[in-house]
Amino acid sequence: MKINMETDYALRIMRCIAGRDSVTDAKTVSELVGVSLRFTLKILGKLTAGGVLLSHKGANGGYELSRPADRITMRQIIEIIDGPLVISRCLSENFVCRHENGTDSCDCFFNRVFDEINMTIAAKLDSVTIADAVIGRERAN
Repeated sequence: MKINMETDYALRIMRCIAGRDSVTDAKTVSELVGVSLRFTLKILGKLTAGGVLLSHKGANGGYELSRPADRITMRQIIEIIDGPLVISRCLSENFVCRHENGTDSCDCFFNRVFDEINMTIAAKLDSVTIADAVIGRERAN
């Protein structure tokens, strides 16, 4: 698993919007985060469709969080942009394993290790919220 540029920017955009007291327009977000307006709009669209942002149209339009920042996790943002969090293809929902006993289900040593690692990463990302990002701290597990 590698956090790509779009996901990195999405996290920064969420922190930017959460750190402001009012609805923030896309141009302002773009300037504050240092991302092109076009790419910012693409990411804002995904975050809105994903349910973590509200979009307001009109002269005073812009974006705001759909719920408190302490109820939006890093994992939610990552999964909105990239889809389900999996570190190995064998953990994907529709993966068919052909390596173990000729069956479609994979319960091999590697699958179990990858699953444990995946759960650890997911738990950490679930424990860090956008509110934490705004104040620059992470919570101890």
